[in-house]
Amino acid sequence: MTRLLGVMPGEFPAVIWSFVYFFCILGSYYMLRPVREAMAVESGPETIPWLFGGTFLTMLVATPIFGWIASKYPRKRFLPWVYYFFISNILIFWATFSYAISNELGYVWMSRVFFVWISVFNLYVVSVFWSFMADLYSQAQGRRLFGIISSGGSIGALLGAKATSMLVVDIGFQNLMPISATLLLVGTYCITRLRRDIRQDDSSQSALTIDSSRPLGGSPFSGVTHVLSSKYFLAIALASVIASLLGTALYMFSADLVKVAIANNDERTQFFSDINFWTNVFALVGQMLLVKETVRRYGVGITLSLMPIVSIVGFAWLALDPTLAAVAILTVARRALGFGFSKPANDMLYSVVTPEEKYKAKNFIDTVLYRTGDVIGTWAVRFMVSIAGLAGTSLLMVPFAAIWAGIALWLGRAYNLRDKELAANA
Repeated sequence: MTRLLGVMPGEFPAVIWSFVYFFCILGSYYMLRPVREAMAVESGPETIPWLFGGTFLTMLVATPIFGWIASKYPRKRFLPWVYYFFISNILIFWATFSYAISNELGYVWMSRVFFVWISVFNLYVVSVFWSFMADLYSQAQGRRLFGIISSGGSIGALLGAKATSMLVVDIGFQNLMPISATLLLVGTYCITRLRRDIRQDDSSQSALTIDSSRPLGGSPFSGVTHVLSSKYFLAIALASVIASLLGTALYMFSADLVKVAIANNDERTQFFSDINFWTNVFALVGQMLLVKETVRRYGVGITLSLMPIVSIVGFAWLALDPTLAAVAILTVARRALGFGFSKPANDMLYSVVTPEEKYKAKNFIDTVLYRTGDVIGTWAVRFMVSIAGLAGTSLLMVPFAAIWAGIALWLGRAYNLRDKELAANA
């Protein structure tokens, strides 16, 4: 088991709780993600740039608030409350949608609010999770364990997507929300269990950081200053923006094609759930069996470059065959590589930075800058499609993917240098 999964005997309790924690977070999100896609179609594909613009503005407000909380309160206090806040939000949406549907009221504007909210929700809960993991595990542990921990999220996402696909037509999308909130509550409990296990090892660096009563310090805008003053973080940020641009292009292609091909919201939700299901089937194989060996044999840089290389090939193919089936296949391939290889490798990049950078710089990149890519992407793609069509726009995505591949290789070398410096100073 140790050789197959890379888990040492003394690490099993923490890894199991980390696995369950991520399972619950992505299970909760992937029950609601197809609802978001259906809400975007309901709102109208032409409104997607405005929806991402609203998400971006919300991020601009939320990021300094999160930075202030992280500066003033210790992690052991603010981490659970991040999740309690989102749980309460989910239950409010459930009550609101249920009231509108039972009274046969329109809910287009509520669907738009929900789209913006869940686009914020998913980035924050996942970003906070991986910041916590980067605190909990060392660089060497991260290279061994982040793949198996990521697989917990993929299993949760897989089962969450499958549950939505099976249940939504029978019970309605709004009644998925209490189930999602319950999963998120269980994930919050895992934080307590992880802290309890770490506390028992008072000598570990994790015990000194995670269970500390001291806040991270710094200003609410430290995440911004850390990113702007570091080539390392700027490279991660640029890669994130390009990844978002390419993902947004596929997202808008599918919204346009689905609106024509599929008639109602529950069936659209089912279609998007099926895409999420197959994405996570393939991602799970990568996380559990392949990413650890890929990082060990070829390094972080090569592992990070797999998704941009497939994007080069995929968008070139889509330029020749701009159909819903082709978009769906490329979406599954890119997301599977993203979750199976790129995400674990990208989160390894934060194991060689300071605790404040793990939370603030990472949060700024994962939220504001990622959604910056969405905003730029939606308007740019909308303009390109109006001029060049879906096929021409796909071709224009190829050079961006090539730039992304080059950045990934540079980041791999920069990570290795930081890792060696930390080992030399240990």
